[in-house]
Amino acid sequence: MADSIKDQEQQHLNYVTDQIKVAENNFSSKVKSTKRDIKGINDNFGNDVRIKTDTYSGMMETAMSIRQQQQMLAERENRQEYAAKQLVTLTKLEKNPYFARIDFQENGEAKPETIYIGMASFTDRPDHYLIYDWRAPISSIYYNGGIGDVSYDTPDGVQTVDVQLKRQFQIEDGSIKTVFDTEEVVGDQMLLDALGGHSDTKMKSIVTTIQKEQNKIIRDTSSELLFVQGAAGSGKTAAVLQRVAYLLYQYSGKLHSGQIVLFSPNQLFNDYINQVLPELGEQNMVQMTFYQYSSHRLPSIEVETLSQRFDEQFTGNARKVNEIKGSLDYFKAVTAYANHLNKEDMRFKNLVFQGKVLIPKEKIAEIYYGFNENYNLRNRLSATKESLLKILNRKVRVEMKKDWVEEAVQNLTKEDIQRMHADAEEEIENADKEFNFLARQIVIQSFRKVQRQINRNHFLSMNNQFVHMMRSLSQIIDLPAYGLTEDDWKQVVENTIDRLKNGKLSIDDATTYLYLYDLMTGKRGERDIRYLFIDEVQDYSAFQLAFLKFNFPRARFTVLGDLNQAIFTHENSHKLLDELSDMFDSEKTSVVQLTKSYRSTAQITDFTKEILDDGAAIESFNREGEKPVISVAANEATAIETLKQQAAENLEEHETTAIIGKTLEECEQLSKKLKAAGVRATFVRTENQRLVNGIIIVPSFLAKGLEFDSIIMWNASKENYADEDDRQLVYTICTRAMHRLTIISVGELSPLFDKVDPSLYQLQD
Repeated sequence: MADSIKDQEQQHLNYVTDQIKVAENNFSSKVKSTKRDIKGINDNFGNDVRIKTDTYSGMMETAMSIRQQQQMLAERENRQEYAAKQLVTLTKLEKNPYFARIDFQENGEAKPETIYIGMASFTDRPDHYLIYDWRAPISSIYYNGGIGDVSYDTPDGVQTVDVQLKRQFQIEDGSIKTVFDTEEVVGDQMLLDALGGHSDTKMKSIVTTIQKEQNKIIRDTSSELLFVQGAAGSGKTAAVLQRVAYLLYQYSGKLHSGQIVLFSPNQLFNDYINQVLPELGEQNMVQMTFYQYSSHRLPSIEVETLSQRFDEQFTGNARKVNEIKGSLDYFKAVTAYANHLNKEDMRFKNLVFQGKVLIPKEKIAEIYYGFNENYNLRNRLSATKESLLKILNRKVRVEMKKDWVEEAVQNLTKEDIQRMHADAEEEIENADKEFNFLARQIVIQSFRKVQRQINRNHFLSMNNQFVHMMRSLSQIIDLPAYGLTEDDWKQVVENTIDRLKNGKLSIDDATTYLYLYDLMTGKRGERDIRYLFIDEVQDYSAFQLAFLKFNFPRARFTVLGDLNQAIFTHENSHKLLDELSDMFDSEKTSVVQLTKSYRSTAQITDFTKEILDDGAAIESFNREGEKPVISVAANEATAIETLKQQAAENLEEHETTAIIGKTLEECEQLSKKLKAAGVRATFVRTENQRLVNGIIIVPSFLAKGLEFDSIIMWNASKENYADEDDRQLVYTICTRAMHRLTIISVGELSPLFDKVDPSLYQLQD
C-alpha cells in the first residue's frame, strides 16, 4: 500500500516537474528576447532619436523622443529582471518542488481540497496553484495543527477547516525518497532526518520543519515588541530569519530588505546566517553588530572589541560599573542631564580660522542661550547655526581687506579666474569690481572649512560635554543602590577620561556618548527602518535597548535570546523583560517561549540543562546519541594528549569540531601548543574570520549562536571557572554541540558541574 501511495505521489511529482520545465523554457525565452530588445534599443538609439536644437519646439521634440526611448529601455529591463528572477525560482523548484501535502475540507464545501506546499508558489495557468508558497495564508494550516479542525488567519478573518490528511515528503532531484503521513504539526521523522545530519559553516532554512510555536513567531504582524525566549538550540534564530522572509512576502511592494535591520552577536554569526534568506528567494536584510553600529557612528573613536569587553568584565568593580552604566536609571539620568542643557552648561569650542579665533566660544554660548525658553535643544542648535553662518557671511567683507587676500588675488592664474567667474556666473565689469569679486571668492572658499564645522556641529565640545555629564551623574543617580561610593565613581570618570584622551571608549560609554550627542543635536533617528531584530538580546543592557528604540523610532522590534546564556550581562539579563515593559506598550507586546531544544541529542540536552539552576523547563528532542564525556587530566601535557586524540576521533566521524576556550589569550596559547603537537586547527581569533570545516579553536564569546557537530570544552577546571557568574558561560559553551560533547579539565573540575547527575555523563580520569 505504501509503495502504491509513493508511486501515485511520484506520478504527481513528475507532472508538476514537467510543468515547471515548460515554465522554465518560457521564461528562458523571455530573458533572451528581452536581452535582444535591450541591445536593439541601445544600438539604434542614435537612429531613433533625432537631435533638434535649433528651435524651442525642436528641443521639446528631442526631449520627448529621448524620454520615449528611456521608457522603452526601462520597461524591457524590468521585464528581463522579472523573468530572470522567476527562472532562478523555477530552477530551485525543479529539484525540490514541495515538501508537504494537506487535504482539508472547508465548511459548506462538497469535497476536500488538496494543496502542495513548497518554497515558492507555482501556477500552470492563472489562479491554478500546483504549489503554494509556505508563506501563503492557507499554508499555515500545515504548521498550525495536526488532523482535525485547524484555524488560520486570512485577509477576511480567521477561518477553520477540517484537515483530513497531512503528508510529508523528502524529495531529491525530482525523485521522492520518503513519504510519510502524520497527525503532528511536523512529523518527528522529518525532524530527525533534518537534525541528524552534519553541521555546516552556513545555517540552512527550516521551512520544512517549522514547529507550531515557531510559526507563531514567523507570522506575527501585530506586535510592536515580539520577545522570543528560547532555550539553546530551540530554533529561535532560524525561526526569526524565516520571519524576515515572511514579512517581505506579506508586505511585498511596501517593505524591502533595506528597511529591516538585524543586530547579531558578532560578525562570525553574520557570515553563518547569510545564506538563509537568499535560499528562500529574498535579499538579505541589513546585518550588523552593535559594535559595528557604534564604531560606524564614532569614526574618530576606537570602541572596545568583544574580546576586550569580555576580558575587562572580570576586573575590579567592572560588574558593578557595567550594571549602573547599562541601567534604565542611567538612561533616564542622561536624558535629564540633556534637558538641563537647554538652560545652562552646554560646552562650546572656538571657531578658528588660520590659527586665530574667528568666533569665540563665549559668543557662541551667548547666541545659544539668547533664544527664549520655548526653544528645545534641536531648535536652539539650528537657530545657533543659522546665526553663526550669518556672522561668517558678515566677516567675509572684513577679511577681504586683509593682506593675505590681496596676495592671493595677485597669485591667481588665468584658469583660476575663469573658473571663479564660471562658478559664480558673473562677468568682468571693471578693475575695482573685478578685484572685489575675486577677493570675495577667495575668502568664501577659505571660509568653507569653518562653514562645514558649523554645519556639522563641530563648535560643540563633545568630549568635554561627555566628561561633564559623567561627573554630574553622581548627583542624579543613587550610587549606593549599585554598591558604589562617590570615590568609586570619581575613579570611573578618571578611567573614562584617560581612555578618551587616547581616542578610546568602552561599548557602554560609546552608547552613552552617542545618546548624549543625539539629544544635544536633536537627531530624530533612522525613521525609514520598519523592523528591527536583535539576536542574543540577553547580552544587551537596558540602556542599549532603550537607545536602539530611540534611534529606530518607527521600527517594530523582534528580540530573541536565551536568558540562560548571558555572558556579558549575567544576572541582570533576568530583569530584561521588566525593563522592556517600560519601553513598549504591554498590549502590543507578545512573549513566545521555546522550551524544546532541537540542536543537540537528548543526552547532551539533558546534561547541559542540569548545569543551570532552573534548567528543568528545557525539553530535549528525542534524538538519541552518546553521553557527554568529562575528562579530568592531572596536568596540561596529559590534557593536550587527550584533546589531540579526541579531536582526531571527532574528525573521522564529523565535519566540524570546535575547541572552545574561555578567553582569546587562552585559545591563542592552546593553538600554539596544538600546532607544536602536530594538530591542524584553524584559530578563529576575530569575528571577521570565516568558519571552515575541520577543527577550529574559538573563544567562548565568539561561539554565541553557532553550532558544531562536536564540541570540546577546553580546561573546564575549578581554577578557570570558579565563579558562580561563569555558570551561564559554561552552559553556552556546552550547548553548541549537536552530536558529541567532550569536557576536558586540567586539574580539579569546576564546581559548576557538581549539580549534574553523574548518570548523565561518562567520567574519564
